[in-house]
Amino acid sequence: MHWSEEIAKRIIARDPNKEEYVCAAGISPSGSIHIGNFRDVVTSYFVARALRKEGKKARLLFSWDEYDRCRKIPANVREVVGDSYDKYIGCPYVDIPDPWGTHENFAKHFEAEFLESMKKFGIELDCRYQAELYRSGAYTEDILEALRKRGEIFEILDSFKTKDPDKTPDELCAEHDAEKAAYYPATIFCPECHTDFTTITALSDDCETATYTCRCGHSGTFHFRTDHNCKLSWKVDWPMRWRHEGVDFEPGGKDHAAPTGSYSNAKLVSKKIFGYEPPLFQGYEFIGIKGLTGKMSGSSGLNLTPDALLKLYQPEIILWLYSKTEPTKAFDFCFDDGILRQYFEFDKMLSDCRAGTANDATKSILYNCEIDGREIITVPMGLLVQLGSIVDFNVPMLETVFRKIGTPYTRDQFADRLDRARYWLEQCAPDQVNRLRSHRAWDVYNALSAEEKQAIAILHDRIQVGGYDLDGLNTILYDIPKQVYPALAESKELRPLQSAFFKAVYRLLLGKEQGPRLYLFLYAIDPARYLGLLDFSYPETEAEKAADQPEAAPAPAESPAAPVTPEAPLGEADPVEPVKPQITLDDFAKLDLRVCKILKAEAVRKSHSCLKLTLSDGLGERVIMSSIKAYYSPEELVGKKIIVIANLKPNRICNINSCGMLLAATNTACGCKLLFADDSVPEGTQIH
Repeated sequence: MHWSEEIAKRIIARDPNKEEYVCAAGISPSGSIHIGNFRDVVTSYFVARALRKEGKKARLLFSWDEYDRCRKIPANVREVVGDSYDKYIGCPYVDIPDPWGTHENFAKHFEAEFLESMKKFGIELDCRYQAELYRSGAYTEDILEALRKRGEIFEILDSFKTKDPDKTPDELCAEHDAEKAAYYPATIFCPECHTDFTTITALSDDCETATYTCRCGHSGTFHFRTDHNCKLSWKVDWPMRWRHEGVDFEPGGKDHAAPTGSYSNAKLVSKKIFGYEPPLFQGYEFIGIKGLTGKMSGSSGLNLTPDALLKLYQPEIILWLYSKTEPTKAFDFCFDDGILRQYFEFDKMLSDCRAGTANDATKSILYNCEIDGREIITVPMGLLVQLGSIVDFNVPMLETVFRKIGTPYTRDQFADRLDRARYWLEQCAPDQVNRLRSHRAWDVYNALSAEEKQAIAILHDRIQVGGYDLDGLNTILYDIPKQVYPALAESKELRPLQSAFFKAVYRLLLGKEQGPRLYLFLYAIDPARYLGLLDFSYPETEAEKAADQPEAAPAPAESPAAPVTPEAPLGEADPVEPVKPQITLDDFAKLDLRVCKILKAEAVRKSHSCLKLTLSDGLGERVIMSSIKAYYSPEELVGKKIIVIANLKPNRICNINSCGMLLAATNTACGCKLLFADDSVPEGTQIH
């Protein structure tokens, strides 16, 4: 039984007579919606299909969390607007202008981008736009209910927090009471600066009116019945919406599924505060990418969106990868030649289904990959890549090649994969592009032994004569070394000689030691295109000599001098220090280790050893003073991402408050070496 069918049966068992089941998913349009978020959608999509397969009515509800606050400006947006959008940090996405000016606002831009790609998967979404719902007053009674029960909500959320073991019970009790008194489950958006950097200072007894202040200096009174420019906090908002929409199932990332994660909090709020049985939840693993580095984050700049993947994968194969993998298991999208294996495996499964030889598990997997109005033709992707590059993806020539090798695929049959094959080859695997040399490779030929040259001459003459079929040419290629080395014809020593012969042919034709299957390549391509490259019966021409001369290097243009990295004296490695006393996991958990981006680095006039680093920690900016002046220039640090202890007590250095400490390895043998994080890791990411 497919995993989605198992979930569907559990949903039905909880409420067998429900008229329509609701499978939910939701995304915050913080930037281009990446393929990791897509797992949220397809998991619910597959479960909804499984419910319909059981004869039930099911709806795929999709929530656009456009009323969420902006935490950071995505890299691709910053390229357009620079730092001018930093003022929108803390604003709802729906209130931020579209950087490109093509849509109503920031949120609508990225929503439209994602919804357009969903059409290509045949996925229909019943969308809910949270800004519209909040501002229409649809949630007013729910917000008031949460405010009246704010003490109970606080106790639920507080029960999941880790307590400081170094504090006494009295200290913990005092801290708990102070936090509870200041806790409000709703945030007000300031009418002046439009951000949520507000603090509720008082709430009326009926919980309908609050006074508040904002960091911009504005203060005011907020009436929850008539003013709707507010939002519940995430762990309260989520269960509130479950009840509002009657949600039966919703998946979430493994971080939400953790014992102290959002779902554990939200399900108790749902039960105890809103009196609603929380939906069935399925945590899922994050998606990996192979052959391309970087975490998939919509605000990180990588922008690995469904549309981006559709340049490489057919939509059915993307659905297949999600369908065949249980949500709790990870899988990779491949940008290396692993993608060719994935196409091969999909084609085999699909062919088995069409032939009636597939098992039930395979049928269930492929059931989720059907898209109305589309039919997959299993033209081998590996073959398209190999042959396409040789004929420069010329469609008529490719049709001719396919006919010659006995697989007469036509343009209509391979068109859906051809552009994807070309895109993968040229963008992801340019080293695998096969291009015939423009002239004979005399340097390669002259390095061959007399026997190897004889083998090339035999090959040239045999191809020139022709009269062979595909299998016959394969036999010829393996027999040529036998002709050249007759004494070894039946010996195991012949095999490396055959291999060397194949490599020599590849080098003479393609300029590399490997390529497409040689017999297929030589048979598919018109011999007139390559025979001349194997003919060394006449001397090297002047044109060939000129072509082999290296081009004169252009005079270097004047450019600013590269930043000079300071050099510190190095020496023998320091003695290895003994391991320090053990600490507990709770001790380690006290450290707030996070990735920060260096926005600015500058020398400090009063210090011979320190650089002043201005960092973005995901929440705002901070300054750290660090004694690394002897090891790094300011220029080479800007834009890099480092790991910082963010909750270290501030220290005043050279009259500058240093808020945190960066991590580095220091040793006399190497000096000071900062620990850099991959550029794809978003600022503010916790280190565990």
